[in-house]
Amino acid sequence: MHPIRPPAVSGTWYPGSAAALASAVDAHLVRAAGAPRLAQITALIAPHAGLMYSGPVAAHAYHQLEGRDIETVVLVGPSHFVGFAGVAIYRQGGFDTPLGVAPVDEALAARLMEASAIVREHPSAHEREHSLEMQLPFVRRLLPRASIVPLVMGWQTRETAAELGRALALVSSGSRMLLVASSDLSHYERAERAHALDMEVVEAVEQFDPEQLQALLDANDRHACGGGPMVAVMRAARAIGARDAVVLNYADSGDVSGDKTSVVGYLAAAFGVRA
Repeated sequence: MHPIRPPAVSGTWYPGSAAALASAVDAHLVRAAGAPRLAQITALIAPHAGLMYSGPVAAHAYHQLEGRDIETVVLVGPSHFVGFAGVAIYRQGGFDTPLGVAPVDEALAARLMEASAIVREHPSAHEREHSLEMQLPFVRRLLPRASIVPLVMGWQTRETAAELGRALALVSSGSRMLLVASSDLSHYERAERAHALDMEVVEAVEQFDPEQLQALLDANDRHACGGGPMVAVMRAARAIGARDAVVLNYADSGDVSGDKTSVVGYLAAAFGVRA
């Protein structure tokens, strides 16, 4: 019997019942319905805070998926609790959610492990980690038949981001695969300072320039908690054939809480082909 990872933040960061969670996700998607859509979609950037805070922004990214034929969603997020070198993969079983189990694409997971020695099992990195789990309400609601490949990046070095990007591009051939980089932006700055830091990231994303983003992270890692996953996914998306980057939404936690003295920034973006 393959292991099923139980939810870590169900009932706290998002509703714990299927009906309540589906209702919350649907409400966010309705409000994001006017977001522009790419003709072809390769990758997304979406935030991973509590659903009431980052859900309105994440919905602008996941709105891209409505009506798409996607087999596997590769989720790449940062490790918030465990420090380690490389990338931790959950290679078998699935992730449980109130909307049902998201099964792991075990064949793709195996190919990814063969493609790069930095991708290996590290179960403790997944136990408490919310960065991937917070993507699943949208994935399960919009792509209920899709499988996932969960990847948690440890120490976010330039070398790790580049190698993961290379490996993801290598295994993408012939698959209907979506890449998702899970990241919040600046943390616990005043809104004005957060906006200044975050707009530097937004510019690099709009320019579809992973090297520019990497340089920002090298200079100041406060730009984004999942900067390494963002760089890796952008590199892979470009190698796979994505030509265009679109920033879909930006906000901060103060837009929900009303407290602008200490905020977290949220970004939704998509990579693919406009037309």
